[in-house]
Amino acid sequence: MPIKYDIVHTTTYSYSKPVTFGEHRVMFRPLDSHDLRVLATDLVVSPEANIRLIQDQFSNSVALVQPLTEAAELKIVCSFTIEHAHSNNLELPLSPSAEFFPFAYSVDERFDLEHFLRPHYDDPDGKLTSWARQFMNPEGPTGTRDLLVKMNQHIRDNFSYAARDEEGTQTPLQTLEKNSGSCRDFALLMMEAARRLGVATRFVSGYLYDPSLDEANPEAEPNVVGAGSTHAWLQAYLPGAGWVPFDPTNNLLGGFQLLRVGVARDPKQASPVSGSWIGEPASYLGMKVDVSVKRVA
Repeated sequence: MPIKYDIVHTTTYSYSKPVTFGEHRVMFRPLDSHDLRVLATDLVVSPEANIRLIQDQFSNSVALVQPLTEAAELKIVCSFTIEHAHSNNLELPLSPSAEFFPFAYSVDERFDLEHFLRPHYDDPDGKLTSWARQFMNPEGPTGTRDLLVKMNQHIRDNFSYAARDEEGTQTPLQTLEKNSGSCRDFALLMMEAARRLGVATRFVSGYLYDPSLDEANPEAEPNVVGAGSTHAWLQAYLPGAGWVPFDPTNNLLGGFQLLRVGVARDPKQASPVSGSWIGEPASYLGMKVDVSVKRVA
């Protein structure tokens, strides 16, 4: 049975004195699909703003917000209610031609997946490629899904999670060198590693449900990291199964805790909120983000 969630995402920018705001881009509303249905949405902005809703190049729903007056605070509150169907990608059969690695996409698939197949970050010494190849079975055939499952689990088990509020994402080589990162760093590492092996991947921005943070589950124990803010993971395109989710931060493979909002070719295209302002640099006091994800009984 589908599970209903209420999600409220509040972003507040603070300044020591009023500043002028440029246009802000807000990845606002999840896209309806077979596994996710949007029941209600709301977007409240202070100060008053003009709001235009568009679809970007990936068909994500995006709100373009233009505040109308100067202010010392910009507050953007996105809220929505969704129904989310449980998914388990281990139950999805692959096309016979894609069951074992390496496999080849069809001509039509390669045309459509070109930008998700091409690596976006340099690997001059082959370190990332070498790291990715360790998940191949040296003693026999390598199952395509098994390779990705092992990579997903390896990142969770061997890298240290470090929440980071600053904008931007580490390069895959930086994450390998530091052996630590945030959810978006881990997602990008696995994306680029899979691309080096010829698997199409894309970045996913959304939310992570943690029962222990829900007031309705006071006795629940924490079982994931990265909840309480926006979360990031990836999808790999596997013929026969389509876009399959992998969360290397928590070693999740679909399930009911990953709540997708938007997808992109690269993390910088899926920022939940981005924009500009005009004023003295010293006026900026900081940004505060508050996220609430609650399961509705």
